[in-house]
Amino acid sequence: MAAKIVFATGNAGKMREIREILKDMDMEILSMKEAGVNADIAEDGATFAENAVIKAETVARLLAAKGDVAYEGAIVLADDSGLVIDALNGEPGIYSARYMGGDTPYSAKSADLVKRLTGVPDEKRTARFVCAIAAVFATGETVTTQGVIEGRIGCEEKGDNGFGYDPIFYVPECGCTAAQLTEEEKNRISHRGKALEAMKEELRKRIP
Repeated sequence: MAAKIVFATGNAGKMREIREILKDMDMEILSMKEAGVNADIAEDGATFAENAVIKAETVARLLAAKGDVAYEGAIVLADDSGLVIDALNGEPGIYSARYMGGDTPYSAKSADLVKRLTGVPDEKRTARFVCAIAAVFATGETVTTQGVIEGRIGCEEKGDNGFGYDPIFYVPECGCTAAQLTEEEKNRISHRGKALEAMKEELRKRIP
């Protein structure tokens, strides 16, 4: 296996999930910050996959420009994920992290979404988390995978685990919100978990 994976994120919660899911790959996994790459990347793609590719290719380019031999052959991964709510015409979608402004706490974002769904019956509060992951290999090849988890939006926040919109995302098959799942349970069924499992297969095809 290659020595390193650099993941294009600074989100500590996301890195914890990524390391847990990829722990059997026997590879060192670093955030872009840990690899010495700091960049404000414009996510101007039209889809989750396009944004993931933009982030991965940007970080790969910046990492190569550093010329650090410690990262020769490193694989750069990036994800773009978000919450898609059917009754809100797919919002917040690819703008999930930037909804109401990037610095707005997720508790406020979640409260606003719940408020916008006032009066919408339970059966029409359907939603899904979508995650696209892009990998840029040292050869220049770019590969993407995607994972989805279906659910619906609750009427209030429940649970202290997870992050982001997890407390308002009810998972029918589990009978609770994503924030009420254990880390192991969430990684098994989550959009990011599914996308990363698919990416592991792509990595194994390409790494000796």
